[in-house]
Amino acid sequence: MTAPADTTPAGPPPEGLAPPDDPPRAPERPTRKRMALWDRIRLLALFLVAWLIIVWASMADNPLLPFVDAVRIQVVESQWLLWLAGAELVRQVHFLLSERSAGYHHLWSQRVFGGTERVLRRRLSDWTRFRLARLLKWAFFILLFALVAAEVLETSPVLALFEAPALLWSALPYVAQLAFAFFFIAFQFIGLFWLLSRGGVDTYYPDDITTRFTDVWGQDQVVERVKESIVFLENPDAIEARGGYVPSGLLLWGPPGTGKTLMAEAVAGETGKPYVFVDPGAFTNMFMGIGILKVKSLFRKLRKLALRYGGVIVFFDEADALGNRGTLAQVGPGGARGMSAPFDAAGCHGGSYLSAQTQWMLARQAMGSGAEETPDGTRSRFMMGGMAGGGGGMGTLQALLTELSGLKKPRGLINRWGRRVLGMRPKPPPKYRILVMMATNMPEALDEALLRPGRIDRIYKVGYPSKAGRVRTYEGYFAKVDHELEPEQIDKLATVTPYATGATIKDLVNESLIIAIREGREIITWSDVLRAKKLKDLGPPEDVEYIERERHAVAVHEACHAVVAYRTRRHMEIDFATIEKGATALGMVASIPPEDQFTRWRSEYESDILVSLASLAGERMFFDGDSSSGVSGDLDSATAVASYMEGFWGMGSTVSSYNTARRMEVGSPGGGRGAPKGESAETVIRKALADRIEDHLADLLERAATILAENRAAVLAMAHALETHKTLSAEDVEAVLEGTEGVSVDGTVYRDAAFLAQLEEYHQAAAGAHHSHTGVKLALPAGGRRRELPEAAAATAHDPVP
Repeated sequence: MTAPADTTPAGPPPEGLAPPDDPPRAPERPTRKRMALWDRIRLLALFLVAWLIIVWASMADNPLLPFVDAVRIQVVESQWLLWLAGAELVRQVHFLLSERSAGYHHLWSQRVFGGTERVLRRRLSDWTRFRLARLLKWAFFILLFALVAAEVLETSPVLALFEAPALLWSALPYVAQLAFAFFFIAFQFIGLFWLLSRGGVDTYYPDDITTRFTDVWGQDQVVERVKESIVFLENPDAIEARGGYVPSGLLLWGPPGTGKTLMAEAVAGETGKPYVFVDPGAFTNMFMGIGILKVKSLFRKLRKLALRYGGVIVFFDEADALGNRGTLAQVGPGGARGMSAPFDAAGCHGGSYLSAQTQWMLARQAMGSGAEETPDGTRSRFMMGGMAGGGGGMGTLQALLTELSGLKKPRGLINRWGRRVLGMRPKPPPKYRILVMMATNMPEALDEALLRPGRIDRIYKVGYPSKAGRVRTYEGYFAKVDHELEPEQIDKLATVTPYATGATIKDLVNESLIIAIREGREIITWSDVLRAKKLKDLGPPEDVEYIERERHAVAVHEACHAVVAYRTRRHMEIDFATIEKGATALGMVASIPPEDQFTRWRSEYESDILVSLASLAGERMFFDGDSSSGVSGDLDSATAVASYMEGFWGMGSTVSSYNTARRMEVGSPGGGRGAPKGESAETVIRKALADRIEDHLADLLERAATILAENRAAVLAMAHALETHKTLSAEDVEAVLEGTEGVSVDGTVYRDAAFLAQLEEYHQAAAGAHHSHTGVKLALPAGGRRRELPEAAAATAHDPVP
């Protein structure tokens, strides 16, 4: 009869203790396995500590006994501990020799103790021997404790075991006092941190929120996508039953004032869920660690609200204050005409006639110029903040990331610990319906770990509203006040405010209402809207008057901008021109796009540069080669645009990218030659690029001079109209240049050759006064005002009329 086949699965032997009667699984080592240092000295340390306790007890019984004498006495009286320590020392020496000598180890393990070991293995299993060894160790330690306690208490070891608990009980009040002091000090810190972790989080319950999607105007496409997202919050089974998961994170990014916060409120209002608003500065604290506590506390609150109401919405406003790791981010597009550093001291508002995209690009470049230049040509980042505060902090961000996608532990102490004690598995945590919404105007500052799917599942841009959106927004805000505006006027207002946001539109309507109330009226008129628009675009004018020659110079400067813009630019229309001194500029020519446009072309950028360089070309032409510092902002913007054209956009004399050439260190991108000896590739690239930019700007400057020379009379006419009216609307600019009648300007007078001759004579007198620093000896020629202009309209003739 054949034996049954062995069906035991092959594989590595199991780890841990061998089962009973199981043969050894591995061959014996030639030497003993080496012990760790702590395993080697722990018994010696135990004996030493026990002996020192006995020495201390003898000193406690006799305060006059010095330590040296106490040691001498216990060397004699407690020498049994020293003998035990000596035996342990001998044992460790024995182990040390067995670890290093195979012959020594074989002698003791096979010849001396080998027979005993084999007998024990045959009669006792490994598990039984392990339990016996553990029992002997406990007995040894109890015996050692009894002997030491007997020496301390001066009694027998048996009685010492019974008296020790009584001594511990008598010392319990003192221990309790120490414990109370410890917990009191700890409670002070806990209370302080708990108080500091409060605040910055506002909770609105369903009845508190009245905002609906119908209140969000001008962002219809984004609203539709957000509506789709909240469907799953209201009916999660529709996707989870099919194996998916409910998107729980939503990021709204875009310029300030476009309605991101309003949209989050509308989501809460539509769903009827609690709305938790997290203040941007809630996680900026004096002490490190407070932000982490706030995040933990916030999400505990969110989980409770989610269980009670079936869902909750939390909104982090200005999320870049929390969700970054110290990145120096560039700002997004600001207001259409609010330029910063490069144009503050320009004299002329050097960026007002540029499109919003170009202004944004120049603003980003200006922000980037604040970085320090390092010796190797790179820019170092400007870092702020200290170790105790500033921003959300790394720990706060990590806590937020953990809460957004970390493991959720089972709820309740009884569930977590009680069921485990009874051998039962805790109940799994419920599914918390938490919709996390964030808003920022600096999405590039957010950490990539925060934006990954599972945390932030959907990202929507809330950009500038289209013209239809602006019309709808104007209609919504004007419907809340009394006004006389016709639909055609609202449509025109939406056209001439191409980059208006919901916030700026609301502010414009409110400013119009204030102007009407100031004049004793309750109904907003078209004139009120135009005056409010002028105030928002230019700011309040400074109450100063130019001297005649400076007024004429500023007027010529702005007239050159206006004429070149009107003759060459097709993608932009002049909104208004002014020589009223503002906070940062002596005058400006503002332009707007007639339609929404999303691409830019070389011809458009060149026309932008022509308009920028018109001031320098015009001042040199009309003032005999002289020019003012007021062209600095114009040259800044022209150089920046030309640099991008030559080095990045392929709109110059070469097609290679300066950025790529610099990064790859390929030398001059235009010439294809390597760097000369002694010069770095970066230096060669910069020189080549600078030469091309200078050549490009020189050609465009010559073209601008040619255009101005061909339109000399138009420049003088525009300068005269600016000196007469200070501010011209788009219709008035067109009336001057086309010789027609405008809103406040009678442009037909500029067709008269005799009047143009007076303008030329006046200009020569003003130019002579400029060179000699004297007063202008001729008066400004009268003319150009509409005779039928009523006095009431004349009072507001300086208002820009789009």
